[in-house]
Amino acid sequence: MRHNWMKLMLASPAILAIEALSPTGIAAMPLGEIAPSDQIPQVEAIAQDTATPESLDILEQINLYSQAELELGPLEQVNSVRELSDVSPTDWAFQAVSALAERHQCLLGYGDGTYRGNRAMTRYEFAASLNACLIQIQQRIEGLNALSPDEINSIRRLQEEFAAELATLRGRVDALEVRTAELEANQFSPTTKMSGEVLMAPIQAFGDRGETIAGGEETELSFGYRLRMTLDSSLTGKDRLRTRLEAVNVARLDNTTGTVMSRLGFDGESDNEVALDRLEYRFPITDNMRMWIAATGLEHDHILPVTNPLFESSGGGALSRFARRNPAVHRQPAGAGAGFEYKFGTVARLYGLYMAGTANTPTSKNGLFDGSYSATAQLTATPLENLEVSLTYSNSYFPGGEVNVSGTTGSGNARRPFTNDVATSSNNLGVQASFAFEPVTVSGWAGWSLAEAQVSDGDVNSGDTATLFNWTLNVGVPDLVKEGSLLGFIVGQPPKVISNDVSGREDPDTSFHFEALFKYPITKNINITPGFFVITNPDHNSDNNTIWVGTMRTQFSF
Repeated sequence: MRHNWMKLMLASPAILAIEALSPTGIAAMPLGEIAPSDQIPQVEAIAQDTATPESLDILEQINLYSQAELELGPLEQVNSVRELSDVSPTDWAFQAVSALAERHQCLLGYGDGTYRGNRAMTRYEFAASLNACLIQIQQRIEGLNALSPDEINSIRRLQEEFAAELATLRGRVDALEVRTAELEANQFSPTTKMSGEVLMAPIQAFGDRGETIAGGEETELSFGYRLRMTLDSSLTGKDRLRTRLEAVNVARLDNTTGTVMSRLGFDGESDNEVALDRLEYRFPITDNMRMWIAATGLEHDHILPVTNPLFESSGGGALSRFARRNPAVHRQPAGAGAGFEYKFGTVARLYGLYMAGTANTPTSKNGLFDGSYSATAQLTATPLENLEVSLTYSNSYFPGGEVNVSGTTGSGNARRPFTNDVATSSNNLGVQASFAFEPVTVSGWAGWSLAEAQVSDGDVNSGDTATLFNWTLNVGVPDLVKEGSLLGFIVGQPPKVISNDVSGREDPDTSFHFEALFKYPITKNINITPGFFVITNPDHNSDNNTIWVGTMRTQFSF
């Protein structure tokens, strides 16, 4: 019985304290009769989790109250329970609430005429309510209607009965205040959240090197890492300033194999030096629209959904660079720029962005508009709950010496259809889709690029065009043996020049990319991903031998 009374007291301490004053109230009873079933059957039913019809009605009423999303307002004196819109005679605490308001004149409600009996009180609200009640007690003691000996005795016995519980509760509150003050004093920042990721991986590329690509050589087993520290700050509560620092030392395998088709999705070399890798600011314009502005490190996938949900991440998705996202539209010039997202309800989203590759260099063929750039628009729709489809268009430009039409994927011809010295523009189209049906998710894309020479040079004439094509199909089985695990299979064709006005710069054969991986979470913050990928006819040339790349990526997140 004492346990049940403690539940009631914690639920409404002010009610319990004031009802002790009433000769007809609960506290006026002898302790042996403090909770007869005919007085508070609802409280007993809830405390003992019994499923009586009365308790079900009460729970339904409480659930109804708890669904109200009301803004907090000032507490005001309530003279009658009839002033409270959310208290009805059927409520289990109606008698106590009525006594507080009408008999003792010390009930405080909210300015909108609600009582919100299911909401936890703050210390300030409790102090205000208790102060109002104490004033009434003092007036009764000083007036003609002083407390009777029975009422005083009931109060004393209640104090003695719950002395230990109140002392424990007070100690817990004090300890919580001390802990909160300690956390506030030692937190990194009240407006900034810091997170990090470390990748480590042994890496090996192998195969018969006898007839390898020109410039290729034997590849030894290597071990690389990548460290990222991300600081997310909010200045208004709805915006985000993201700063990311990175140090990376993962070998680019194309330096030994001779083809960028062998590149990993998390490679890079910074000589073990930490550098600013990303600086962007995202903020809302309206409820349906938000914008990004970035000084450096902005990529297409930071704004555009790449519609490859299981394999897009470099830390937890595909192992290869090619299989992460459609290179025709999502690997165009990037770095600094701006973009937006506009939502059409929950069915469709429109994206637009402009990015420049060398915006911070104020010289000819550089800068925000004179150097390499990409302007992209994408429409993403979710016509079904588990289906996402994206249609993407981009226009890109590459000055002479910086041509990279296929985003450092595909063949050498796909990267530079008219040689690196010929300034090139490109119109790119991508179609992406992803469909999830238990327990499998299937996604894929197709991408086309129409490159055009902007100047004449040797056997290249201004206006010459070349067409590039790539595709991929992915199958993933998430949570296969453990929540957070992922079994994945990927097959595709890296970017290939299928036609070219310049003789001898088409790709003669076709390479295929095959990839398999299995991500397994050792703990919540540690994942290992063993896997491999195979490239047949590297650089779309059957004279080149098949290349195998194997690794076991380990991801630490914190």
